[in-house]
Amino acid sequence: MELFNKRELQIFVDKISEQYFEKPFVDEVVFNNRLRTTGGRYIPSKRVIELNPKYFLEMEQDEFIGIIKHELCHYHLHIEGKGYKHGDQEFKDLLKRTGSPRYCKTLPSQKNRRRHLYTCQSCNMNYYRLKRMNVKKYRCGKCGGKIKYIKQL
Repeated sequence: MELFNKRELQIFVDKISEQYFEKPFVDEVVFNNRLRTTGGRYIPSKRVIELNPKYFLEMEQDEFIGIIKHELCHYHLHIEGKGYKHGDQEFKDLLKRTGSPRYCKTLPSQKNRRRHLYTCQSCNMNYYRLKRMNVKKYRCGKCGGKIKYIKQL
């Protein structure tokens, strides 16, 4: 699947806004390649929605539409002067009404990030780490036993 250009993305988000919120989306939406751990974000001071293009390319369309609906919840509540933050009850209610997800799923490319396997020599507790660690400095958090490096995953 190919990325939308800026105009196509604007039309797509406006269509979703009209369909689920019955209100137009009149501000700006852009793809932001620098987003790493989130599907999108709403910037209230600029009234801009930024979307992660990896979610468009790697996830199903329903998941991407869910992210857009989530950001539109922030947007429309902010425009109306209501509670638009994650903890606000109005935000939670609007998420339920529109069927928007509270959080987005992990990208498939991020799921297998644990690269190194360690185990405790006493209780066989497994530890998965992104980076190598010095086993002489650390002990098992469960029993205090020595940790042994097993393999790179």
